Amino acid sequence: MKWLAAALALVIILLQYRVWFSEDGVRELDRLERAVAAQRGENDQLTERNRQLGAEVRDLKTGMDALEERARSDLGMIASHETFYQVVPPPPSSTGSQPPARTLAAR
Repeated sequence: MKWLAAALALVIILLQYRVWFSEDGVRELDRLERAVAAQRGENDQLTERNRQLGAEVRDLKTGMDALEERARSDLGMIASHETFYQVVPPPPSSTGSQPPARTLAAR
């Protein structure tokens, strides 16, 4: 009977060693838990970005203000009742470089 108890104790010790010290044991579990937490954080950021993009799409589909703002900022368009003014910089002097041209739109 003593040899059976010793064999069972040896099996338990070997199984515990594998749980605590092998690559598939507690260390791997800890690494996976950290990876899951990092992925959840990234998913939360992407969910927020998707929510913002969805709101922008809805606004562009329904509101003319957002569409007008996008046309002005991205395409440089002006409305029909506006006057376009372009400020032309003076000719370059012999000492410096030429600054970039600026454009203005007035209502």
